[in-house]
Amino acid sequence: MKEVGVGVAITGCGAAVPNAVLSNAQLSAVVETSDEWIQTRTGMRERHILAPGETLSSLATQAAAQALAMAGVAPESLDLLVLATSTPDDLFGSAGKIQLDLGATRAVAFDLTAACSGFVFGVVTAAQFLRTGQYQTAVVIGADALSRWVDWSDRATCVLFGDGAGAVVLQADEQQDRLLGFEICSDGKLNHTLTLPFEGESRPLLADLAVGVGGYQPITMNGREIYRFAAAKVPDVVSKALFRANLTADAVDWLILHQANQRIIDAVAQRLNIPPERVISNIAQYGNTSAASIPLALDGAVRSGKIQPGDVIATAGFGAGLSWGAAIFTWGRAQP
Repeated sequence: MKEVGVGVAITGCGAAVPNAVLSNAQLSAVVETSDEWIQTRTGMRERHILAPGETLSSLATQAAAQALAMAGVAPESLDLLVLATSTPDDLFGSAGKIQLDLGATRAVAFDLTAACSGFVFGVVTAAQFLRTGQYQTAVVIGADALSRWVDWSDRATCVLFGDGAGAVVLQADEQQDRLLGFEICSDGKLNHTLTLPFEGESRPLLADLAVGVGGYQPITMNGREIYRFAAAKVPDVVSKALFRANLTADAVDWLILHQANQRIIDAVAQRLNIPPERVISNIAQYGNTSAASIPLALDGAVRSGKIQPGDVIATAGFGAGLSWGAAIFTWGRAQP
């Protein structure tokens, strides 16, 4: 085992979305809404939707394969695979299927559920395995298909969500710890404001014993409460993560928030005094992809050349639970 205190570098990223695109104009034929109504309130223009027969696992595998290729890591060298998702193909979890399809024969794989905070929670979790020296290389995937779980007659929620996957590779780095600081939080008192609940009905099994049989119901959300929560908590958690990193907001090159609502992104950036030109947003093209939203945005900015090695990136996720968290990292491996 390596000496405790090994650093972490984020060295590769990847992303995948379904081919099918659902525009605001198309949604207006499904539910009473309009392109103007949706854009004004959310900043969204379109979203990608899994077609029947397509799987979340296949998207996640594509994203992970791209991230490994960028990092120059062979799948069989991978030690750990963490899938952050609330919508696995199998309720028992989809990480094992992704491990198989990816060819990561040595990796231990498991699902992690923290809704829209899942990617940040996943990165923080994986980093602890690397920092102890137990593992050398990990891939963290954020992937969700919330189109499966929306009520398509509820315009307050069905216009928001899209499907996708994003991934990053984390590697042990003996020269420098590039994960500079983090803070993760939960508050169960607000759990009722965003749910995807199981609902069952009693079914007799024996004369004196009944079981609950049913299924999961569509997403319910109190949008006003979620906005208030995010506008208050996200700037605070980013500030705490920056404090742990011994940095101020002035040192942040790029802010990548969970892509839930453009108004939330703008409000948080303003609270942190981070100018719009340093904020990454792809919400217009993808909508709210839950755990996938941060790595999707990261991948687009890296592959376009916007994010460069050595840039300081502040990320923050927030959502159901309620949960929220931030991670500050420097992109790429330290130079010798």
